[in-house]
Amino acid sequence: MSVPLRAVQLNEANAFLKKYPEVLYVDLLIADMNGVVRGKRIERTSLHKVYEKGINLPASLFALDINGSTVESTGLGLDIGDSDRICYPIPGTLSIEPWQKRPTAQLLMTMHELEGEPFFADPREVLANVVRKFDELGLTICAAFELEFYLIDQDNVNGRPQSPRSPVSGKRPMSTQVYLIDDLDEYVDCLQDILEGAKEQGIPADAIVKESAPAQFEVNLHHVNDPIKACDYAVLLKRLVKNIAYDHEMDTTFMAKPYPGQAGNGLHVHISILDKEGNNIFASEDPEQNAALRHAIGGVLETLPAQMAFLCPNVNSYRRFGAQFYVPNSPSWGIDNRTVAVRVPTGSSDAVRIEHRVAGADANPYLLMASVLAGVHHGLTNKIEPGAPVEGNSYEQNEQSLPNNLRDALRELDDSEVMAKYIDPLYIDVFVACKESELAEFENSISDLEYNWYLHTV
Repeated sequence: MSVPLRAVQLNEANAFLKKYPEVLYVDLLIADMNGVVRGKRIERTSLHKVYEKGINLPASLFALDINGSTVESTGLGLDIGDSDRICYPIPGTLSIEPWQKRPTAQLLMTMHELEGEPFFADPREVLANVVRKFDELGLTICAAFELEFYLIDQDNVNGRPQSPRSPVSGKRPMSTQVYLIDDLDEYVDCLQDILEGAKEQGIPADAIVKESAPAQFEVNLHHVNDPIKACDYAVLLKRLVKNIAYDHEMDTTFMAKPYPGQAGNGLHVHISILDKEGNNIFASEDPEQNAALRHAIGGVLETLPAQMAFLCPNVNSYRRFGAQFYVPNSPSWGIDNRTVAVRVPTGSSDAVRIEHRVAGADANPYLLMASVLAGVHHGLTNKIEPGAPVEGNSYEQNEQSLPNNLRDALRELDDSEVMAKYIDPLYIDVFVACKESELAEFENSISDLEYNWYLHTV
């Protein structure tokens, strides 16, 4: 870090500690490949040292599987002596943790080589490399996420989740009741604390809506002119939601498909592009006639099969797909059509944008954003046409063609020449190695259903 930047950040720390003299600890956070937040907790007296010198964490933090074990085939573990890299604070992310009994703050970090260069395997840097390609064109990305989650009971049933009892009625919700205001009232204290906690942390969450399953909700984040910051907000929002729910004696899940027969959890992203004058290049009275919009969508659709491993990174991710749950399974687009992969919402002409509707809430926001923006850039620079927009039910007009399992998705990513132009092939190798390791462990397990079907019948 440069001396001026370090001085600015020290001023940030000084101002925060002055504003919150009661703070005892600071959690230093960094999101791994799976979007799981890891890090260290320090005493407040050590915060200045963190801003001045950073903290050391092993490079293998970005080679962890979903269980937190190092995947040695990535080459980031024992092969390099499980050596450290250095993590520096991200400006503007120092905030209070409103759920803590002992006053505690949090600070988001990003990993660098010891010489100062960003570390290639940090997903935040993976995204930054794609964003720089837009910077070269003089374009600014405006982005926002919609994040779905379930409130669940802290007690499961035979290892399976169940809806929590309403603090108001004492009943467990059983029906869908999408957009029902009364269901928001059933959990009003928890949901309102989420919005107030987000405000306290500077996370631009502007609404919570009831989604299409019992105790399922969606938080809408307001758009920002910085896709990396939009991802920071999404990562911090998930942590906030989990901890506020604990305060209300409930749990949460962002698992893509926690319940058979119910809707899964999605992570939709809205994207528009601004030119040097700040004008939305997608703006149009007739979106279908806007060349930049068409080309951006064309690139996203062409690269969608190769994006799938980043959008749906877990075995469970692919259980979410199905026409009845509004999860698209083919590269398709349409105007104000929720059955397609890329929706163009209607509204004011200057707010035209694309809504990418494929990813699950289990996706790492940085990798999701990087892959979608890679498609957008590919389409804009190569003027790729997307074909005609779908009108009506896309599921009846298009056969499923996207990868429908993790193994096929990893193959598509590994073989994609286009994605390799945007995302460092070394990083793709690390990602694929981690996910193939998880997949192998999953396939070596024997499910209860297999015992029920085969143990006494074959």
